[in-house]
Amino acid sequence: MKKIDLVFRTVGERTSKIALELAIKNIQPAQVHIFENVKPFSLAVQQMLKIDYACDFVVFMDADCLIMEDMTFFLQGNTLPYIDCYVRDKFRGQIHCGVHIVRIDVVQAMKKVQEPTDDPKYVLRPESRIRDLAMSQLNLDKVFKSFKIFHDFCQFYRDVFVKYALRELRSRTDYHQAKLKAYQETWEMQDDDLDFKVANYAVAYARDQLPFAASVQEMAKFIEYLPNIASIELVKRGIPEKEPLTLQEVEELSASLNIKKPFDTNKRKIFGIGLSGTGNESLTLAVNMLGFNVASAPDDEVTLKELIAGNYGLTILKEFDGITDITVAPFYAQLDELFPDSKFILTIRDKESWLKAVEAQFGQPVFEGLPSNENTMLLRKRLRTAVYGTYNFDKEQFSYVYDLHYKNVVEYFTYRPESLLILNIYAGEGWEKLCTFLKSPSLDKPFPFMNKRN
Repeated sequence: MKKIDLVFRTVGERTSKIALELAIKNIQPAQVHIFENVKPFSLAVQQMLKIDYACDFVVFMDADCLIMEDMTFFLQGNTLPYIDCYVRDKFRGQIHCGVHIVRIDVVQAMKKVQEPTDDPKYVLRPESRIRDLAMSQLNLDKVFKSFKIFHDFCQFYRDVFVKYALRELRSRTDYHQAKLKAYQETWEMQDDDLDFKVANYAVAYARDQLPFAASVQEMAKFIEYLPNIASIELVKRGIPEKEPLTLQEVEELSASLNIKKPFDTNKRKIFGIGLSGTGNESLTLAVNMLGFNVASAPDDEVTLKELIAGNYGLTILKEFDGITDITVAPFYAQLDELFPDSKFILTIRDKESWLKAVEAQFGQPVFEGLPSNENTMLLRKRLRTAVYGTYNFDKEQFSYVYDLHYKNVVEYFTYRPESLLILNIYAGEGWEKLCTFLKSPSLDKPFPFMNKRN
């Protein structure tokens, strides 16, 4: 029987007590190591790597995660070196964060990594950065898995403020700023929930107080004082803090998020097969808002290696109801054969507008801000080349690929119109066509629109 240790980090979150109880119940750890109010987080990372673990795996988790399913069966059968867990986040939908399952050899390698200096990635995500460096040295792959875990629900307002001030600092590229803006637009639709207003206050505060050109040292100092800043700013705005969390509130949350899906996604999947820049991220967010669990352009090393090897029954599809973007766009015929009766959505837009957008997108360094794993970078380059026939933007080539992809997809599904939806989000198409196609009730909310390049 495998021995699993739990490392539980808390800075006094509203969910701390119940999160720890649920984790112990659903992980059944041999030992529990609790880090309470260790700040900054880099210091907590240093201390947790000093522990002399006597186990097979360590589950590192934050107190802002509520584990709502029994993970023991999976943990006892698992042999993978590192699993980044997908969770249901209140503010950003389906994301991977908060719970990490790490094999002991990776933990030992993390212990040997020298703490980076003047490294903004380490300042913003110290645990992730150390683990990435260790995994790269061991030449090991990361794997994603989805569990019923709620992240950032039921939190104190002060913790929401800290998190989204940090989120703004972590979003300082054109693409990530656009993505954060799109999330903020969905928050504004929910006027009755003060959590979203506090998150917006925090983003605005960080943007105003810390310039984009701030040094690593200035950023670290700002992060150190964020908890105090949060308390002061909430008082200024007259926002009283929440009462302590109750188990009843958690149970009501779990019941409200238990969405029944329109069809069995173990056998049938949803694939967004539009090319880059045609609205795939908007589509992904919309489909997830309808209750499905769809991944946007997964480019982890395991998925990319499987694609290059011609293995289209992707491991990640064991955990997700579908995938969108160029990860699957060229392989609709193979996916159709492997997953009968699946739904395929071809996102399109005006071609001239699309060409301008992808020229701007592909004119930027594609790996800027990503972990320095040369193998993964090479695999991503191969995927782009496989889709477009070139790594760099070429207007004539891209125009040809756009027309050919549309023609081939339409011809392939000519006699099965029920399997293909052509959706022009940029022209205003949205819920009506999508919900009819997926046989899902429509939502009384604006259709999400995420534009990488304004």
